[in-house]
Parts: sequence; C-alpha cells; structure tokens
Amino acid sequence: MSALNGSGESSAWVRRLTDIVGFWCAASYFALAFFARQPGEPALSLFFLLAACAGLPVFFLYFYISRRGEQFPLGRVLLWAVVFRICGLFGGPFLEDDFYRYLWDGYRFATTGTPYGVAPEAFFVDSTVPELFRGILDQINNPDLPTIYAPVTQFVFLLGYILYPGSVTALQAILIAFDLVTIALLFRLTSVGNVMLYAWCPLVVKEIAFTAHPDGIGICLLLAAIVLGRNRRWQSAAICLGMAAGAKVFALVLVPLVLLRTRIRYWILCGATVLALYAPFVLSGGTDMQSLRVFAQEWEFNSALFGLLANVLGAFETKLVLGLLFAVFWISYSARYRKDTDSIPRGDWLYGALLVVSPVINPWYLLWLLPFAAIFPSIWAWTASLAVLISYVTGLNLNEYTMGPYQQPIWARSLEFALILLALCYDVLRYRRLNPKGKL
Repeated sequence: MSALNGSGESSAWVRRLTDIVGFWCAASYFALAFFARQPGEPALSLFFLLAACAGLPVFFLYFYISRRGEQFPLGRVLLWAVVFRICGLFGGPFLEDDFYRYLWDGYRFATTGTPYGVAPEAFFVDSTVPELFRGILDQINNPDLPTIYAPVTQFVFLLGYILYPGSVTALQAILIAFDLVTIALLFRLTSVGNVMLYAWCPLVVKEIAFTAHPDGIGICLLLAAIVLGRNRRWQSAAICLGMAAGAKVFALVLVPLVLLRTRIRYWILCGATVLALYAPFVLSGGTDMQSLRVFAQEWEFNSALFGLLANVLGAFETKLVLGLLFAVFWISYSARYRKDTDSIPRGDWLYGALLVVSPVINPWYLLWLLPFAAIFPSIWAWTASLAVLISYVTGLNLNEYTMGPYQQPIWARSLEFALILLALCYDVLRYRRLNPKGKL
C-alpha cells in the first residue's frame, strides 16, 4: 500500500522519537558540512563515524516503529529529509572532484552549444577561457578524455551554469530538487517507513546533496515512468523512460521491463525520445559514447566478481563471462516478471546483480538500487548502502603515496563485501524460515 493510501495517526511518542533521531542525524550532517568546509578533506575516520551516526539510528527507528505497528509520521520524515539535504547544500563536495567536470561541461555547453567532442586538456593553453573556469579546468580528472555524461545530464549542467556560472552550489540545489521529487514518487509506491530508509540514507545525502552526483536525475525519471505506467499514462511514461536512458545508460536495465506489457508504439516513442536527445550532439560531432567506450574497456575500481576472476581468466574473458551471466539472469527475471501482476520490477535485484558483475562499483552507483530497496526492503541492500562507503579508502584519500590514487587496501574491499555477503546470507536464511516451501 502506498503512503498516500495509508490510514491512522502516529502516536505522540513515535513523533517525538522520530524528531529525536532526526535531530541527531541532522547534527551529524551539520558536523560533516562544517568539516567539509574546512581546508583539505575531512579525515576518513571522521567521515565514517559521522556516516554511522547518521545511518545506524535510522535503522533502529525503522525496526522499532515497524515492530510496534505504529504509523510513521509522514510530515516529520519529509521535514528531516529536507534538513539533511540543506546541510549537504551548505557543506559542499568532499572526497570527490567529479563536480569540476560538471561545471566545465556547463560552461562548454553554454558557450559552444555542445559539451562533447573536445577533451579538457585541449584548453590548457587557451587564453580565451575565463579565469574562473581556468581554475576549474585545472582540477578536472582524466582531462585527456571528453565528457562521459549523457545529454539529459548535460542539460542540467547547462541549467546550473545559467543560474550561477561555475557554482557547484547551484548544481547541488538542482539535484536536491530532483531527489525530493524522487522521495515524493516513492510515497506513491510504498509506505512512509520504507521511504524513510531512502530519504534518510547517508549514502543518498552524501552523494547527491553534498557531492552533487547527477545519477539522481535518471533515477527520478525512471521512478516517474513507473508511477505513470501504474496509472496507465503510457505516453508520458515512455517519454520519461527515454529521458532516463538519456541521463545514464544504467536506466536501460529497467526500461524494457517497464514497457514489457505495453503496445509497440510506446517502445517506438521511448526510442524516439532517446534519438531526439542525442541527434543534435551527433550532428555537432560528438557524444558521450567515446569516453564510455574507454571506461568500459579500461577502468576497474572496487569490483566484486570481476576483481576475483580477472586475475585468472584475463580482463576481456572475465567481462564476457560475467556479461553473459548477467544477461541470463536478466532474461530469466524478465520471463518471470512478464507473468507477474506486480507493475514494479525488482530493480534492487537487477541493479544488485549488475554491480556484482561490474568492473567498477562507485558508491553513487547504488543510488540506482536504493529506491527499489525502499519498495522491497532487505537487510543486504541497506547494509550495502553503508558498507560501500568503505570504498573511499583509497591511496588518494589516505594520502598514501606508495599506493595508486584509486588503489584500495585489500582489507578495505574485503571488509566491504564481507559485510554485504553476511547481510545477504541473513536475508536468505530469514526468507527460508518464513517461507519453508520456498514459494516466492
């Protein structure tokens, strides 16, 4: 049942307890914002402590209120979610430098009509670059590659430039707005308590409100399509799906499933939307595909199965094997989903499987999984939302110059995936205990 259809009033004690936990989490985010504003990066130990302080009480609150059978206070859940994001807005990015690329892309889009086709390094000796953007240019990572971000995301970068050129705060505000719409959409799909898991999640607050990662754009559009589809508004849903795919390729994992029971014209409309988004940039001489190809061929970070198998089979062979395994899993699930009456695909399973086989698992990639983990709560998914933060333990963030910038200590990756695996085992055992016949 969606939150909007829920009934009943939460007790005064539940409202008070929600405020206590909300205030505690807000204090943690305020402290994080304060330290993010100081010169240099916050210490990893401090970041992990504050993330735990902001995350673990939320799980306690969720289990406590759920077991009492009380109603979660919708207004307070939403109010504190906004407060957390305001802390991120004032705190700004830390442990990340991707936002420099966003600001540069917005500038390039506004001044030349396209952010694609030319790598930032081509402008290192260009005297026409304004002083503000010269400083931004010097901070861009992988400056030898053109931008990897898709068209819909680029329009958001352009909007940020129009609002305030060179300001990451403007981008943060826009992305927070998308995230709040995502929360509103989740209220249409699941209970208030389940939405709280997403709305109060430290990973979501850190990666969107603080660090301004743009994945929330595609996620918002994907959820909008699901809500529209449930209301039989398939034309609007198809356009949203096309825009989600035009925001990030990750959306393609679920696009066919959302359209699975619809008429062919909606598939065509979705495809036409993607083509319309890409066509102007193709005609201008470049898209994100060039850098996506390099990313797919060469990059590895924080991987699970890929990191284990590549040492035995080789990188290409491992990608082929894991790609086939994911395809088999996706097709098997699709066959089952086609017969299911539920209109919400298990994005937690599918994105979880995709990440398990992926050569790269950046923390913000889990943003695609977590809205579905709110609709279908599990211990493993929300454990992963905290455990994946361990991936920030890298040579760069440790200031350990004997390691590569993005190299991880063995203990860090082992601990991260051990925590997730233990949580998954608990979920499996709990499921078997509650469903002895194994019927899904």
